[in-house]
Amino acid sequence: MSTHLSADLLSEILNASSDAIVLVDMSGTIVMTNRTAELLFAYEQGELKGKALELLVPDSLRHRHIAQRHRYLQSPRARPLVSGLDLRALRKDGSEFDAEISLTPIKTADGSFVCSIVRDISGDKYSEAYFRNVLESAPDAIVIIDHGGKIAVINEQAERMFGYSRADLLGRNIETLVPTTVRERHISHRNNFLKDPKLRPMGTGLDLRGVRSDGTEFPVEISLSPLETASGRFVSSAIRDVTRRKEMEHDLISARQDAERANKANTAFLAAASHDLRQPVQALTLLTGALRRTVGEHPLALEMIDSQQTSLDAMTNLLNSLLDISRLDAGKVAVELQDFRIQRLIDNLSTEFARQAQHKGLTFEAAGCEQLSVRSDQNLLSEIIQNLVGNAIRYTDQGRIAVSCHDDGEHLWIAVSDTGVGIDSAHFDEIFQEFHQLKVPGREKEGFGLGLAIVRRLADLLVHEVTVTSEKGKGSTFSVRVPLAPNRRSAPVNGKEESRVSALEDVHGTILLIEDDVQVARAWLLLMRAEGFRVSMAEAVSDLDAIMDGMDSPPDLIISDYHLQDGSNGIDAIAVVRERYGRLIPALIVTGDTSKLVVGARHTENCLILNKPVHPDQLLLYATKAVKTGTVEGG
Repeated sequence: MSTHLSADLLSEILNASSDAIVLVDMSGTIVMTNRTAELLFAYEQGELKGKALELLVPDSLRHRHIAQRHRYLQSPRARPLVSGLDLRALRKDGSEFDAEISLTPIKTADGSFVCSIVRDISGDKYSEAYFRNVLESAPDAIVIIDHGGKIAVINEQAERMFGYSRADLLGRNIETLVPTTVRERHISHRNNFLKDPKLRPMGTGLDLRGVRSDGTEFPVEISLSPLETASGRFVSSAIRDVTRRKEMEHDLISARQDAERANKANTAFLAAASHDLRQPVQALTLLTGALRRTVGEHPLALEMIDSQQTSLDAMTNLLNSLLDISRLDAGKVAVELQDFRIQRLIDNLSTEFARQAQHKGLTFEAAGCEQLSVRSDQNLLSEIIQNLVGNAIRYTDQGRIAVSCHDDGEHLWIAVSDTGVGIDSAHFDEIFQEFHQLKVPGREKEGFGLGLAIVRRLADLLVHEVTVTSEKGKGSTFSVRVPLAPNRRSAPVNGKEESRVSALEDVHGTILLIEDDVQVARAWLLLMRAEGFRVSMAEAVSDLDAIMDGMDSPPDLIISDYHLQDGSNGIDAIAVVRERYGRLIPALIVTGDTSKLVVGARHTENCLILNKPVHPDQLLLYATKAVKTGTVEGG
C-alpha cells in the first residue's frame, strides 16, 4: 500500500491548518504556502510561489534578515514559536505586524527545505493566543470538563501525563482518567460537586489516583475550579503527578526517623531533594505571577491564584528549610560580618512579609529601626528574621505581626511579635529542636518543624542571643540580639526604602534572558511580557552572538541562570554581553546552586545573585529598578 500523498491531498492538508505555513528552499525561495499564509500576507492564491522570502520582511530589516538566514542555513535547527525574539513581517499592502515564527528544517528526496509557521501577535497581549501560551506553559496538567463530565479542553501536559492524544480525550468522560475501582464513586462525587460547585485547592489531604492509557495508576493532587461561561458551567482541574513527591515523602520520613535517632539530618538526601524541586517550583512561581497580571480583577481567578500561591509559599519555605539544614549539617555556612543599616534589610523583606500576612487577613507592621546600623552577616540575619516572621504568620489566625527594634546601648534587639496561639513556657527549649512542632488542638500540622531550629543554629553561628516570651492564647515575641556597628547612627531615612512593590514604576525595557530550562524560560518570558518588558532568550553562551545580532539595541538588563547548557556559567555569559556592547549592563543571576562556587560570583560588579525559587514581585522589583537606574541593588 503506497504511503505517498498526492499533491492535491497535501495541499488540502496544508490549507486545513489554522496557522500560516511557508515552505522555503535553501536559496530562500518560497516553494509553497497555504491559504492561511496568503490571507495573512494579503496575496492572491499562488502569487507567492517562486518569490524571495525577503518579500515578507520589512525593508529596514531585509539586509539583516538575509545574513541571519545564511547563518541559520549553515547549522539549521528547530526553533519554537515562543522564541523571545522581536520579529516583524510585511504584508503586500506595505503594512507591518508583530509575528511569532517557528522554523523546522526538512530533508527530502527532492532536497532540503525550511518550514515556517507564522502567527500574527500584534493584537492585545491578553489575546486568546496569549492565554493559550499560559495554559500550555503551565507545569501542571489542565483538564476542563463540561456539566456532563465530558472533557472539553486539555493542555499538552495532560496529554503527556496520561499518555493520550488530544483527539483521543476530547469528548470522552472524565472517568476515562480514573481507576476502574473507583469510577462509580467518582461519578457520584462529580455529580454532587456540580450541584454545589466551589473552589477546591490542591493539598487537601485526599488520596487521589489517576490512570494512564496503558492502565498504570499513579498518585495525583487535583484542584477544582468552577467556571461559569456563556456556553454553560464547566469545571477546570489542575492535576499534578506527585509520584516523585510521595517517594520523597516516604524517604523523608525515613530520614527523619534516622535523624531523631542519630540527632542529625541526612545531608545528602535533603540537598538532593531541594535541588531537584527548585526548577519546577520556580517555573510555577513565575507563571503564577504572570497569571496574576493577566486576569485583571476577576474575583474567582484571583482566588484561584491566591490559593496556588499559598501552596507555593509552603513548598518554597520547606525547600529553603531543607537546604538550610543541609548546609548547616555539612558545615558549609560561612559567616561574613559587615556593617549595614538594619532598616534596609527589614524593608527588603517587608514586601514578602506583608503579602503573606495579608493573605491570612493579618496586619503587618515594621517600625523603630530607621537610623541604626548593626554588625552581622546580612544574609544569615535575613534568614533568621524570615524564619521568625514565617513562624509567626503560620501560628496566627487573627490580629497582627510586628517587627520592632530596641537599642540597649551596645546591642540592637530585633523583635518579632504576634497575636497567635502562644507557647507554654515549659516548651521553650523544645521548640528550637529539629522536627519539633507545637501540638495545637484543631490545627493541622504545618511544615516539618525546622524553622526555629534553623534560627537557633544560625544565631549560635553568629553569636547572637535569641530569646522568647509568650502567653498561651495571646501570642509570642521572639527577639534576636545583634551587635551595633561602631558607627551605629545612619543618615535619617526619608520614608520607606524603594524596595516596596508598591514603588514599582511603569518602566519598560529590553531584557536578555539566558536560561537552559525550557519550562523556566517560558515562564520568565510570559511574566516579563505581561509586565511590559521585551525579552530575548538564549540557552547558552554559544547562542549569544546570534541572539545579539537580532537585537536592535543593547539590553537594559541581563538575567541568567548560573549553570548553562554548554558547560559555561552566568558570569561568562554576562562578560560576553558586556564586552559586546562595551558597557556595564546590570545583571541578575537566579540560581538554585548555593555552593561556594556560586557565592564567589557575588563579587561581580553591578550583579546580584538570587536563590531559586524567587517570588515574581521580588524579581520584577529588581528588574524595574535595574532598567530605570542602570544598577542593581547590592551590585
